[in-house]
Amino acid sequence: MDKILRKIRNEAKLILLNKKNSHNWDHTERVLNLGLHLAEKEKADTFIVAVACLLHDIGRFKEDNSNGKINHAIYGARLAKKILLKYKIKEEIIEKIVHCIKSHRFRGNIKPETKEAKCLFDADKLDSIGAVGIGRAFLFAGEVGAKLHNKVKNINKTRPYTSEDTAYREYIIKLRHIKNKMLTKEGNRLAKDRDFFMKKFFMRFNKEIKGAI
Repeated sequence: MDKILRKIRNEAKLILLNKKNSHNWDHTERVLNLGLHLAEKEKADTFIVAVACLLHDIGRFKEDNSNGKINHAIYGARLAKKILLKYKIKEEIIEKIVHCIKSHRFRGNIKPETKEAKCLFDADKLDSIGAVGIGRAFLFAGEVGAKLHNKVKNINKTRPYTSEDTAYREYIIKLRHIKNKMLTKEGNRLAKDRDFFMKKFFMRFNKEIKGAI
């Protein structure tokens, strides 16, 4: 299994290496480390979690290129299955990995049903909050040409993948809700600390953006 894992890791790295920085190989490595930590705590299958983490964002470029119209989790799951079939992995294992990938998207409508899927979901979400999450939110905003800040009264009427899609918009629409969406006990514990840091940051950010001293 270790040999297969190394090969899958190399394939995933090759796919993600030159992709947009907010969802590139660095993100995948962090999700892998978090996912394996959660798998140990949850007594989940580490091989399934590792492979799912490595391949979870290989379809992300498709979503980015479509300005969010294509669900990268569904598309990526199809790509992952093609990769896994080459290694003669048992069909039931492949299906478990595919389920993890399909269900990891925050805005998706497929719920993680297994321990392994919950570990991937939480690991991916943990990397979107806290200090790293803030950095990634600004990276993504830059990738879509968004402003540093958008002083609008109703942020819920702004549009994703446009100049309105700021880091603060991402915080209001998605990131501040993540701590309440965690599916594992350890994920919930880690999310509370990251959320606290992130909340304090955006409170100060909103003061400084107005020129406060």
